[in-house]
Amino acid sequence: MLKQYFTIFTQRNTAILLLLGFASGLPLALTSGTLQAWMTVENVNLKTIGIFSLVGQAYVFKFLWSPMMDRYTPSFLGRRRGWLILTQILLVIAIFAMGYMNPAQDLFWLAALAVLIAFASASQDIVFDAYKTDLLSAEERGNGAAISVLGYRLAMLVSGGLALWIADRYLGWQHTYWLMAGLMLIGLIATLLAPEPINSQPAPRTMEIAVVAPLKDFFGRNNAWLILLLIVMYKLGDAFAGSLSTTFLIRGVGFDAGEVGLINKTFGLFATIIGALFGGLLMQRLSLFRALMIFGILQGVSNAGYWILAVTDKHLYAMGTAIFIENLCGGMGTAAFVALLMTLCNRSFSATQFALLSALSAVGRVYVGPIAGWFVEAYGWPWFYIFSVFAALPGLVLLALCRQTLEYTQRTDSFMPRAHYPQAYRWASRLMLIGTGLLILWLLVLMTNAIGFTQLTQLPNQLIEAGALICILGIILGSLLDFLALRKKPADKIAG
Repeated sequence: MLKQYFTIFTQRNTAILLLLGFASGLPLALTSGTLQAWMTVENVNLKTIGIFSLVGQAYVFKFLWSPMMDRYTPSFLGRRRGWLILTQILLVIAIFAMGYMNPAQDLFWLAALAVLIAFASASQDIVFDAYKTDLLSAEERGNGAAISVLGYRLAMLVSGGLALWIADRYLGWQHTYWLMAGLMLIGLIATLLAPEPINSQPAPRTMEIAVVAPLKDFFGRNNAWLILLLIVMYKLGDAFAGSLSTTFLIRGVGFDAGEVGLINKTFGLFATIIGALFGGLLMQRLSLFRALMIFGILQGVSNAGYWILAVTDKHLYAMGTAIFIENLCGGMGTAAFVALLMTLCNRSFSATQFALLSALSAVGRVYVGPIAGWFVEAYGWPWFYIFSVFAALPGLVLLALCRQTLEYTQRTDSFMPRAHYPQAYRWASRLMLIGTGLLILWLLVLMTNAIGFTQLTQLPNQLIEAGALICILGIILGSLLDFLALRKKPADKIAG
């Protein structure tokens, strides 16, 4: 039986997903951690380094241009592979060009290339996520998610820690970036060898349809708002535990930075990969709902390992065990979660919907930091990690509420239509759109302030507060309507 589970890992599509996952993960560090290290070595000032971190916003707001990749089909290689090859060629050229730059002398051109790489990389992610969704059947999504996570994580290790080591010891920064550009050719080769997904759903006929139809399709489904909350909340406990883990291990427990770097970054990465692969194997026997529930419980409980570190004496083996278990369970949860996102996408708009859902899934990870810092200051490390265990519960409750909808979608590969409160749901959607517009305006003001076009110091804070509040109100209203609709169903059946 075990041999049967492993057969998928010998198939052609598995190798393609592994190599494309590698190409998807490789550019990320080259515009973030690795670039920051290069700029630090070249004595670029901290303010400038901080401004460079804004290029990472491309990964958060990639849903803004994702409809274009659903609407238009390149004239070669097909709808998904055509876009993949275009973004990969752009990445190879831009990363190679970055190798010619010197951060101390060519700051403007380095910034321009970093923005281009982040944009092309986010665009590649859009198409790769759509490619997986279109290619894989419901039974293959767990393993497909695991394999792509494996490739992505390996690439992050190569362009992150390994690139720093190579640059410092052997090649220097410029030649290291040229090497990374050469490794991006792996993605090009994989795309040329990959099959184009057979998609029975037609592409949107106009850009207006490509923008509006994915939103109408998603928000017209049963439990759509509860599912949105589920996407935000499912890995919230994981996000809390990981937000301050390095600070906790160094400052809270007393390990030195070298010990934490070796175990947390390498051993932890290895555990995540094992967890993703093991989760993918288990999902061949479990339904999507059961996998999400079991792995979600394990994610929450595994945070207790950090609590044990906080209340016991410092010990290197204890740290290794806690990190291994937490990352193992987190990897299993990630495999199931990526499979969930694929399941929720309509193949007519898979690029747009996956980009939007994955952006929402990053909300918890991005915004728990300030809350986590305040909590530790107020209550200490032991209570913080106890809280991180219980922070996983809302996601599990939401998962239980959405069970019928998720099982219907996995079983039929279609979506339950919504039947109640149409006017009230429109108000929830309007609030969400207004809030999102304010958040986009906040980002634009931040960028214009950073490059010196404007000096609006108070406006960004007002925009992000108003935008976040209006979005939250929209989500609360929509989720409340979903909950009322769930309670209304039995009465409707009795009346019928």
